[in-house]
Amino acid sequence: MEEVCSGLYGEGKCTYALDNALRSLGVPCALGAGRQHLVVAPTAAAEALHDAFVRKTVNRRYLCPLDLADDLPSFDFGPNKAGKFTSAELAVLLDADRLHRHFPAYELPLKDYAQFRWLVVEEEVAITASPNGRAIPFLTVNVSTDFGEIDPHVGRFPKAVEAALFFLLLAPWEDWVQYQEVNWRAFQLPWIHTVDDDLFSWPKAPQNSNTLSLQPDIVFDARGTEIDLGEKPSVLPLNDGFETMLAEYDEKAWAAVVHARATALFETPIIHFLVRAFVADGMDEIMAHMTTIEAGLGLVSDHKKALRRNRNHQNVPPRDRVAARLGALLLDPHCIAHYQQLFELRSAFVHGRGGLSLISTAQRLLARNLARRVAQNLVTAAQGFSGAREDKLEQLLDAGVGFLKPHSAW
Repeated sequence: MEEVCSGLYGEGKCTYALDNALRSLGVPCALGAGRQHLVVAPTAAAEALHDAFVRKTVNRRYLCPLDLADDLPSFDFGPNKAGKFTSAELAVLLDADRLHRHFPAYELPLKDYAQFRWLVVEEEVAITASPNGRAIPFLTVNVSTDFGEIDPHVGRFPKAVEAALFFLLLAPWEDWVQYQEVNWRAFQLPWIHTVDDDLFSWPKAPQNSNTLSLQPDIVFDARGTEIDLGEKPSVLPLNDGFETMLAEYDEKAWAAVVHARATALFETPIIHFLVRAFVADGMDEIMAHMTTIEAGLGLVSDHKKALRRNRNHQNVPPRDRVAARLGALLLDPHCIAHYQQLFELRSAFVHGRGGLSLISTAQRLLARNLARRVAQNLVTAAQGFSGAREDKLEQLLDAGVGFLKPHSAW
């Protein structure tokens, strides 16, 4: 078969790719007892194998469990879905049949997964490797590569997941959660499972459901007798009525974010740092939110007067230049004092000043609130915008510098 395929498609050796493909298609000799129903008909298998050789893209699906999520309604935005899925729907999303063909003894905990909410992100990815390179990616690695190098544009999550998370994080979860002092986040994302529809790749089994947050599920009957139903997902409860407000984050809102990301206003890593704050702990969360604001409203020329094209406001220091733009962008002069106070807190941490006290819930929420509002208002400002980022920020500085004045402390 390898010789035939090499002759037909000119891809050279493809031993490992064919092995993965045949397993994915349910070659009978690789299936265990009770799995014979997973065999793909020969004609359909041949067509699928041909498609794997000639296709130019693969569909990549990311399944992200939204741990601790309350009763979130299901909704779509762009190529993404969020909400609860049935066991049957998850079987399709996880390509359960293919997993069972590769791992005959493995059983997906679909019933357990179906208890949780999920974020599902899909994208089309261009194929750049040979069939064997798709089967064993290490074969395509250039050994002269500097394996310690850092790509500053690569984040913790795949770009498609980062974009979907950014969209979700524009919602004011910090206002919707019932117990802000516990966690302003309405959900957490402990892991991501990736599913490729590329027959030549080796599928991976998702993590066990016991990696997600569970609590005892106990009820009482009419006599007061305790009945143990097992376990159920733990949740961070949300205030009543949040569903109505969440409905505003629809296809129209997603289209606005997609448009904004393509403009100069988002050429800095605003998205990266807002998402980073979501996964960060402790002071790192504050720092990431402050950096989100700086990425959105700061310029290199704030720190280098020689680079300033606008000679107005030359004596305004870098911190206050960002603060002025913040006030103008949010149309809220009061946020200037809030930003300045958070900036002093950040500086005290970075520069090791003594006497740094505990950071209150109010301060933590304020940093999140300002960063989120900056991102959301920049999305709004980007609609119909086609100019240079520096010009827009200079306009905001002109509009906001009048708000600068002495403010009270915490």
